[in-house]
Amino acid sequence: MLIDVSHVVEHGLITYRGLPAPLICDFLSREQSRAHYAPGTEFHIGKIEMVANTGTYLDSPFHRFSHGKDLSQLSLERLANLSSVVIRINRARGREIRHADFEGHDLRGKAVLIHTGWDEHWRTDQYFEGHPFLTSETAKFLREAGAALVGIDSLNIDDTADLSRPVHTVLLGAEIPIVEHLRGLDQLPDNNFRFFAVPVKVKGMGTFPVRAFGLT
Repeated sequence: MLIDVSHVVEHGLITYRGLPAPLICDFLSREQSRAHYAPGTEFHIGKIEMVANTGTYLDSPFHRFSHGKDLSQLSLERLANLSSVVIRINRARGREIRHADFEGHDLRGKAVLIHTGWDEHWRTDQYFEGHPFLTSETAKFLREAGAALVGIDSLNIDDTADLSRPVHTVLLGAEIPIVEHLRGLDQLPDNNFRFFAVPVKVKGMGTFPVRAFGLT
């Protein structure tokens, strides 16, 4: 079974406060195309203008480090068909996600998906305030545990009040891709499934939307 865990990108969508929404329109409408083809034949060519951090997206090392691998340099082995585990977080314990939540799980070589349930606030003002995040110590734990990719269903894997962005620094510094703004992780099993989050192969760019899904 295929389970989609990514958000829909649509015109006017605000993913991250302060960043512009995507502009989606016609480059060539169906009506305009009719002049170029035989009677009864028409096509649509769309146009989209957006920042890379839109919808559910993946961060490559280049997002944080000028010398890091960009989207075109990431191997598919780090993005697709990954053995995976979902870590369920109890938000009643506070915003900080600590390494104790991951202890006892085999994380080596796996996509580690962090289910906080914060996606329930998607497209509301609440989504931008008080989101759960990883601590720098948790990021170091995941790095040492050998995680292949880390994803979260929250606004940011870091505390946005910490402008040093320690989690991005630790994980991307270890060439561990990050996926943010996941959704529907409650639909996935705790383990024994494969995860896919493959962006377009763009040179000189560190972040891009993905169609993220699990294969159970």
